[in-house]
Amino acid sequence: MEEIVKSNSNFIHDIIDEELASGKNTRVQTRFPPEPNGYLHIGHAKAICIDFSTAEKYGGECNLRLDDSNPSKEDVEYVEAIKADIEWLGYKWNNVYYASDYFDFVYECAIKLIEKGKAFVCDLTAEEMREYRGTLKEPGKNSPYRDRSVEENLDLFRRMTAGEFPDGSRVLRAKIDMASPNIVMRDPVIYRIMHVSHHQTGDKWCVYPMYDFVHPLSDARERVTYSLCTLEFENNRPLYDWFINEIGFEEPPRQIEFARLNLNYCLTSKRKCLRLVQDNIVTGWDDPRMATLCGMRRRGYPAEAVRNFVDKIGVSKANSVVDYGLLESCVRDVLNANAPRAMAVIEPLKVVIDNYPEGKTETITVECHPDHPEMGTREVTFSREIYIEQGDFMIDPPKKYFRLYPGNEVRLKGAYFAKCVSYETDENGNVTVVHCTYDEASKGGESPDGRKVKGTLHWVSADDCVDAEIRLYDRLFNAENPSDETNGDFTTNLNPDSLVVRTGCKLEGGLKDIKEGDVFQFMRQGYFCVDKDSTPDRIVLNRTVQLNSSWGK
Repeated sequence: MEEIVKSNSNFIHDIIDEELASGKNTRVQTRFPPEPNGYLHIGHAKAICIDFSTAEKYGGECNLRLDDSNPSKEDVEYVEAIKADIEWLGYKWNNVYYASDYFDFVYECAIKLIEKGKAFVCDLTAEEMREYRGTLKEPGKNSPYRDRSVEENLDLFRRMTAGEFPDGSRVLRAKIDMASPNIVMRDPVIYRIMHVSHHQTGDKWCVYPMYDFVHPLSDARERVTYSLCTLEFENNRPLYDWFINEIGFEEPPRQIEFARLNLNYCLTSKRKCLRLVQDNIVTGWDDPRMATLCGMRRRGYPAEAVRNFVDKIGVSKANSVVDYGLLESCVRDVLNANAPRAMAVIEPLKVVIDNYPEGKTETITVECHPDHPEMGTREVTFSREIYIEQGDFMIDPPKKYFRLYPGNEVRLKGAYFAKCVSYETDENGNVTVVHCTYDEASKGGESPDGRKVKGTLHWVSADDCVDAEIRLYDRLFNAENPSDETNGDFTTNLNPDSLVVRTGCKLEGGLKDIKEGDVFQFMRQGYFCVDKDSTPDRIVLNRTVQLNSSWGK
């Protein structure tokens, strides 16, 4: 794995500072231009934060522009999901635009290029164009249709637009240089025929511009000053500038590239993520194990944690792989500061306190957060019968096991000292009930005589608890690079324990009215979030993250 990025430098802001100081630019305007053909993932979060925070820093504008120039793969569902994710991250666009808003303008630009002799209609098939393009070591060769007259190109392009020709039969190409060392500049396609209805423009068009053509023209039309994008577009920058210069804009935008976010144990390929969904390996795009922003939101990741994570990794030109543990650490930091505390027992084991009066219950007042008294207190019921975790009792424990076992005394969090006196088992030898006695003088969990008790257990009252389903999520993949198919299909890297569902879990009675999105730190268990599947009659919680990382390097 490559070295983890730890710097929070920002060379983009250094460039902007220099240009503002020199007077080359007097304002800052950015845009976030996703294609609405899928759900945004953690990699997009970096781009969102860079685009919007850059505009915020300089008192400028950041627009949302949906790059909907490929209608065969796009859908309104994705448009709405993109908007929701941006708002969840805490950003607000100045305007919402669509690439399709500019189709008339872009079409006029194509006509202008034809009239200048800078574009031509080509009849080569896609395979023939690949053959003509050449290689990195060999120049390409001109299309036999490259020298068509301006009049013929205008006629053919208008007939393409009128729907006279089938898909794939003709394209409009820019006329640049087939011998360019940059293959991108070897007469790229700028329009293709697609008899497909568009979610914004309906059936108005049967020719659609390519991304490399519509993108710079949209930037220029919106008066974007800085077109910020990831490094894979660096090779396309000469083409970006060529279109801007040939059309002739007075305020040409500047494209600046930064390293994309590569996070280990995460899969962001849309094709492979789609397969996870279609093959029911996950429950959907918002499955809490997915690297999608909606999945992370559902899992309980705070937006603040994602923003902090992006800030910590910084902005650079160097590609690197960031460890997932850094993201989890940012999540813990935010939740530790803000999540109220509560008690929940995931695998219940009944404990009967033999010397506690039958039928008696008492209310114990505990703080909701040890560092935030303003969060107040909550009341927890204590009774003769309680539940503890099965893992908190052993008949024959190993050394340095400080929890409950025959003859040992523990502290019940906020309540009393309790000592195990006996236990019951079923016919298979499984412990079903643990019997204890309690020290009435130890109320509040404080020693009445100075004796030391090393173990402290969380618990819930059997007389006042709420049943819940708890979904224990972990990383979806065991491999640092999930896309690696060296040993077979990428699905061989799946973590079989990425989801463990526990039913019959017990929560404090005061949690009976919790609702979707509520977050808690369950003592000794981790951070949890109420899932959208939860109902008043069936509480469902997702484990957001454990209290400490369980993954070694």
